[in-house]
Amino acid sequence: MNLIMKMLAAPATVLALWAVSAQAATNDDIAKRLEPVGQVCVQGKECKGMEVAASAGGGDAKTPDSVIAKHCNACHGTGLLGAPKIGDAAAWGERAKKEGGVDGLLAKAISGLNAMPPKGTCADCSDDDLKGAIQKMSGLK
Repeated sequence: MNLIMKMLAAPATVLALWAVSAQAATNDDIAKRLEPVGQVCVQGKECKGMEVAASAGGGDAKTPDSVIAKHCNACHGTGLLGAPKIGDAAAWGERAKKEGGVDGLLAKAISGLNAMPPKGTCADCSDDDLKGAIQKMSGLK
């Protein structure tokens, strides 16, 4: 019986030491671990800490070149899946004639066409941003 008690004493001691060290965390440590990783901000209400995120986002300044580089070039740069290539005036002209000019192309870009998703992956682009990108890629006015 004495041997069994000795064999159980070592694991019991380790377990007790672990329990004491686990309880040693302060309330501040626990609160820090339980902090949310993010927050939801409602437009028109104060949202502390979001000023840095808003300025880091670059604002709303989108040029046709930046929209094309970020959202259009992957498909229109190579002609992927039949997309008219940037600068291919004949392909863009044919598509514009079929769709009703630049405004028709814009409508298709907004709703999506074939493999192109709505707004061509630029969900935060305005209609004017998209129209500028289309005009730049196609050479149409």
